[in-house]
Amino acid sequence: MARMATLQARGRLAVLVLAITVTALGGCASFHSWRKCGSGCPGDAELAAAVGSGLHEHTEFLAPNSVYVRVIDGVVYLSGQVATDLQRDDAERVARQTPGVHHVVDIIGLEYPGW
Repeated sequence: MARMATLQARGRLAVLVLAITVTALGGCASFHSWRKCGSGCPGDAELAAAVGSGLHEHTEFLAPNSVYVRVIDGVVYLSGQVATDLQRDDAERVARQTPGVHHVVDIIGLEYPGW
């Protein structure tokens, strides 16, 4: 029992470290783009709307799941929370297939009912 709890704690810590690392790396790219474009690069709002529209066509992203879209200089940042890996992969696929997207940074979390 104690060993299982230790393994679960290590797994949670690994997920937390990974999330922080991905967020930090994405933050560096965001800062560079912010310096380049200021408060918004041309076309970012339209691209965010197009990705959001594509996501809303899929019922698996409706509540209780939530996927948020932010675009900086053509790079789409997906965040939020979904229930399965497949849903996370689908969200990334929808974003990648949207015309005008240069790159997708996926930091969508998975909801684990046991945590």
